[in-house]
Amino acid sequence: MPRNRYYSGPVSDHFNGRFFNVSPPTRDKGLGDILRWRRTSQPPVWPSTIPVTSVVPPQRSETTRITVVGHATILIQTAGLNLVTDPWWSQRTSPVSFLGPKRVCAPGVAFEDLPRIDAVLLSHNHYDHLDIVTLRDLVARDDPLVMTPLGNDTVVSRSIPAARLWTGDWWDRHDLDLGVGVTIVPAQHWSQRGLGDRRMALWGGFVIQSGASRIYFAGDTGYGDGTVFKAIRNKLGEPDVALLPIGAYAPRWFMSDQHVNPQEAVRMFRDMDARHAIGIHWGVIPLSDEARDEPREALAAALAHHDISPGRFVAAEPGHVWTVGG
Repeated sequence: MPRNRYYSGPVSDHFNGRFFNVSPPTRDKGLGDILRWRRTSQPPVWPSTIPVTSVVPPQRSETTRITVVGHATILIQTAGLNLVTDPWWSQRTSPVSFLGPKRVCAPGVAFEDLPRIDAVLLSHNHYDHLDIVTLRDLVARDDPLVMTPLGNDTVVSRSIPAARLWTGDWWDRHDLDLGVGVTIVPAQHWSQRGLGDRRMALWGGFVIQSGASRIYFAGDTGYGDGTVFKAIRNKLGEPDVALLPIGAYAPRWFMSDQHVNPQEAVRMFRDMDARHAIGIHWGVIPLSDEARDEPREALAAALAHHDISPGRFVAAEPGHVWTVGG
């Protein structure tokens, strides 16, 4: 096995020189799988652009206020702190600026309207979650603390030496100011940034504890056997709001190990006993074989099947705002 160039540490139940899933273990997709997908894929045509009603958030908020920027980028304002998940304001998600999937929705918050960010929650190193261009701009402007699972700190520091970093394993917690704590939690996914570095950095989600409020950001995850989400609820409590991915799931034979579909997102919602949920990671960039609006339609059907009020779990467009009690 090649030397892990991002992280070295003791063997654990999910690390043996590279990280791996445990609920259950999953196999890596190979070139043959990718070629099969490309050969059989019949992706629908997405619109070239979708109008967005952008918002200008307040500079600070004492109560919990969540603004969907788009894809997995969410502004979380709570207890006077500003946090942003997987910040991506670029036009494409790619190692280069001129190729790769291109956004069809403008960000729900323009970068110049973004309030000063205190902390970045970075779930893993895929290009649609770790955008070095955006992160470099945030570090230069705001000097936030970048919080991320093991190994991703090496990826960030190589490109942005000035970045302030805190890194942790699954279940590690870091306390920010004003009584806000952030815990890295498990997910069923994988990581890769370049050639030969698959699973050298860890992936995960986050639970933010702010006073009596809990916010869960799933990052990217498959459903697996469901034990991940029950464990998060049992260890950290039921979320007041869960930010759950509902897109980039087709075809299932290829995507199910790493991305939930809307039906599985509803299972996550129920497993965690979340009070509310916001559907993210859909409708902004074409990454897989479902139509642009299919996740929203499938979510509505799944909620109806389980007799869950659609107001409790919303498929959020960029610019959507959720507040405690809202």
